[in-house]
Order: sequence, then C-alpha cells, then structure tokens
Amino acid sequence: MSLKFCQGPNCHTYTTQDRLKGTKPNKTYQTRRRSNLLWDLFCDTRCTYDWIATYGTRAVDHFGRTTKANHLTEDNAWVKDYNYSSGWGSERNYVYLNKITREQRPLTEQQYRDSNYTLNTGE
Repeated sequence: MSLKFCQGPNCHTYTTQDRLKGTKPNKTYQTRRRSNLLWDLFCDTRCTYDWIATYGTRAVDHFGRTTKANHLTEDNAWVKDYNYSSGWGSERNYVYLNKITREQRPLTEQQYRDSNYTLNTGE
C-alpha cells in the first residue's frame, strides 16, 4: 500500500508541526499526506497554488490551450439543476435548465445523478 503524499513541490519546506517528523536529533520537515479536498492531490491551498505556479503552464500546453472564444448558445446552455419546493423538509425538484432562455424541463433524481444522461431535445 502506497501512501498518498501531497503533490505540492514545496510542501516539505513549510515549517508546521505536522510536517516535523523523526526522533529528536534527526527531526526533519516532510511532505504531508494529501487530503480528500483539493482534487485529492494536495494537503492545502498553498501547495495547490505552488503546483499551479510551477507546472500550470506545462499542463495547459500538454492538454491544449484555448485558441478561440467559446460561446454559450441556446443549444448548448442546458445544465442539470435542482430547486427545493416550498416548506421545511420538502423534496428537491430536478430539472434541466437552459441558462439563456431559463426554460426548465423536469428530470427524475436518477436522471440527475446519471453523468451520462443528456437532454433529448427531439431534434
């Protein structure tokens, strides 16, 4: 079983008590275990920003830079959303919402939670 260490390039240089490990004459600052927060890769936001400052440009170059503006149109503005009906303890109402026209189409909870489900517009 491998330990899950923070990916921040400078994590071991920050002087916090939880990074200080070892016996008295041989204590050193060590990289922390990563947390469940922050994409499950980093122990805190400081290490996240260190990684972005060090490797962000290379990552964008590797995965592809945006070279033209993206446009939100009526056709691609559909998102899954929910709202609560009035009253304490009420259930959620799941909908597909068009962020431009504000049109709503009902969804079931199962459709809402299914990451592969898309709106069938009948076109």
